[in-house]
Amino acid sequence: MLFWENSGAMGFHSMLVLVTCVGVMLTAIMAAAAIAYPLALPNCSDSCGNVKIPYPFGTTEGCYLKERGDFFINCSKSHDQPDEPMSGNIPVTNISIEGEMNFMMYSSINCYNQSGTPLSNNTESWLQVPDYTVSVTKNKFVAVGCDTYAFLNGTLKDAPFTIGCLSKCNDTRNIVNGDCSGIGCCQIDIPEGLTDIDFAAYSFHNHSDVWSFNPCSFAFIIQKDKFSFSSAYLTSLQNNETFPMVLDWAIGNETCKVAQNKGNYICGGNSTCSDLKNGSGPGYRCKCKKGYDGNPYLKDGCQDIDECNDKKICPVKQICVNEVGSYHCSCIEGYHKVEGVCFRNSPAISPSGQPTSQSSLTIYLAVGISIISLLVLLLGCSWIYWGLKKRKIIKLKEKFFQQNGGLLLKQKLSNHQKSIETTKIFTTEELKKATNNYDESRVLGQGGYGTVYRGVLSDNTVVAIKKSKIGDQSQIEQFINEMIVLTQINHRNVVKLFGCCLETEVPLLVYEFITNGTLSNHVHDKSLSSSLSWEKRLKIATEIAGALAYLHSSTSMSIIHRDVKTANILLDDDYTAKVADFGASRLVPLDQTQLNTLVQGTLGYLDPEYMQTSQLTEKSDVYSFGVVMAELLTGKKALSFDRPEIDRNLAISFVSAIKEDRLLQILEDHIVSEGNIEQLKEIANLAKRCLSLRGEDRPFMKEVAKELERLRSMEKTPLGNIDIDGKKTEYLLSATSHSFNIDVGTGCSTSTTTEYDSIREQVLKSVEDGR
Repeated sequence: MLFWENSGAMGFHSMLVLVTCVGVMLTAIMAAAAIAYPLALPNCSDSCGNVKIPYPFGTTEGCYLKERGDFFINCSKSHDQPDEPMSGNIPVTNISIEGEMNFMMYSSINCYNQSGTPLSNNTESWLQVPDYTVSVTKNKFVAVGCDTYAFLNGTLKDAPFTIGCLSKCNDTRNIVNGDCSGIGCCQIDIPEGLTDIDFAAYSFHNHSDVWSFNPCSFAFIIQKDKFSFSSAYLTSLQNNETFPMVLDWAIGNETCKVAQNKGNYICGGNSTCSDLKNGSGPGYRCKCKKGYDGNPYLKDGCQDIDECNDKKICPVKQICVNEVGSYHCSCIEGYHKVEGVCFRNSPAISPSGQPTSQSSLTIYLAVGISIISLLVLLLGCSWIYWGLKKRKIIKLKEKFFQQNGGLLLKQKLSNHQKSIETTKIFTTEELKKATNNYDESRVLGQGGYGTVYRGVLSDNTVVAIKKSKIGDQSQIEQFINEMIVLTQINHRNVVKLFGCCLETEVPLLVYEFITNGTLSNHVHDKSLSSSLSWEKRLKIATEIAGALAYLHSSTSMSIIHRDVKTANILLDDDYTAKVADFGASRLVPLDQTQLNTLVQGTLGYLDPEYMQTSQLTEKSDVYSFGVVMAELLTGKKALSFDRPEIDRNLAISFVSAIKEDRLLQILEDHIVSEGNIEQLKEIANLAKRCLSLRGEDRPFMKEVAKELERLRSMEKTPLGNIDIDGKKTEYLLSATSHSFNIDVGTGCSTSTTTEYDSIREQVLKSVEDGR
């Protein structure tokens, strides 16, 4: 509305010019759409599903070329699936008359478990296409992995042929996104004329040295313009994944001259024949002559193009006259053409047959006026176009603001009596510049709720920018929920929120940038865990406990994180812990102690009581924190299928080890010393109490934080000589006298392990059921 108000008296004229421009474009589009050249033989289908099928290809008997190539397309039909064209074992996505066939090709995968044993899902890919060749100009052979080599085999000039490449790297720090030159990724060109291909990926050392960030080798052929390497491919590629690939096809195995002399030449009228380049394969292709269009493989497939459908093909005062394969322009009646320009009356002609100076001046004046008029018209159309585009951008930003929950955010902030005065609202331009237009090299990580990018603001502040996933309304709700929760928090061990942006297709959150990665990496990466001493681990556990106690007890509304795990704990250069990722968190009103919610979280960390009842309480975070402490003590993952079935769930095996007095056997070796064994036992018992099956048997996070602070302050003092806050200590450390089995009839505890066996079965069943 603002644009048209500012237009003033020019509004009507501008609208008229715009309508004229649009009318001319629509006329040209409609004229082009009216021309429909036949693709298939008469009474034959020219499509299968969404794919056009031009002759010499066909889907039924009598509709495709025989004896000079495999041109039959099997159009498979299904009641609940769209038709899918197949050429042999190839699912076809496009066939062009220019001699190319597009399809999706399977990759080869070679995976190992942590001990270096090959997995059963390893595959090799092959493609038997004796009548087609792999396109040299459109494809490349790629291998991905840090302990990888791959071979591509095939037939070249009727002889076996093999090429390959290798890819190595020691860690992800040496990998450059977009660079496929041998570090994490290698690629090679494919020789001309290669047919009947097969390829496979292999490993030098069974990925034993790089398994933590790259357990598999991959190999595939892919279109050059469809692939840009990313370090995420080291873990994200999967078995049975397909990639776009291009084959070249041609007619027969003879040259144009031989085919024409033998009488089996199929190029139709008004077409030309061209042999394939030397070495790129046998056969020939057909092409319509200049001035003709259509399918050159049909008898009358190439038809005359009516150039006169383009109303601007001839200059002013001239009309277009179509000819077979061409056209010419002539002056309209009453006009005379001089030097390509039409005049109403014949200009003065010199004895030599050239226009006089006066006629030349007239010609130049007419041409000048025409050029000026054209420039004015173009300027007017451009002014209207940019005005409409600016208005469209404004409306689009408003649409995205509402779509991304802007109104819901305002409402919830109002309900919580909060404002966003201290939170900056970033523009789309600021964040694009900060992330180099969201370049893949800026990706810090990807999770269930979106992608996190590293950004640098205009004041050189380094930030982490979280971009939610597209097209999922539940992700918008998670985003709004995280925004609301973070406005309630101000704690040194919780990641700080700088601001947000709602003007883009997906919402964005801007956090402080934490430099040292996740706690999960430091605990489970062999190269990093050795430098994570017991003092650092105890400090980190104490800080996490303090942050969770703050969330539960010190905010205006209690906050339950609901996804406490080592992957959601970030570390800075001083190993200070920062709790992150509040997308699943919930605010609990002051008059409530629990919430009924859909079960959400990460297997291995999920509170069994919450998983069974859907009753979310603060004690659910306490259980998850107990798993984190068990990870810090043992260095093992919360859930791992590489371990024996009885030890897959760390929480269950950890509690069993304490009850059976096997604690020292499961502790990580380098954190144990003569001076800290008693302290380790106390903290292990505290973790065991946090892992109680019943929420009411677990301590509150505030008690856990206080006890960890006490133990940390006594780090260099013999624990047996000091009794501080004895009752509280005795209560927290009495887990050894508390069992994990509950008698339903009496409500009393027993000393058996039946309950933990039961919950282990429930957890494993949940994993198998995909919960």
